[in-house]
Amino acid sequence: MKYTQYFIFAKQRSDRAIIREEWIIETINNPLRVQKQSDGRIKKWGYIEEAGKYLRVILLEDGETIHNVFFDRSFKETGS
Repeated sequence: MKYTQYFIFAKQRSDRAIIREEWIIETINNPLRVQKQSDGRIKKWGYIEEAGKYLRVILLEDGETIHNVFFDRSFKETGS
């Protein structure tokens, strides 16, 4: 997997250090929802059963470089 420098820095935060690589991969490969941002970045959401939370993964325009990952407290499966 490819990462931006921002991701490497942000991953050191205590609230993000707990996010497992397999959760990121699962969300990228089997998202509940995908949304393209106006800047070309791609947002993907997945539900992480073990954490009981929704994970948001933001990819660069190439669709493979991970820019940001975090648990999204405001995500709703329908109508978000």
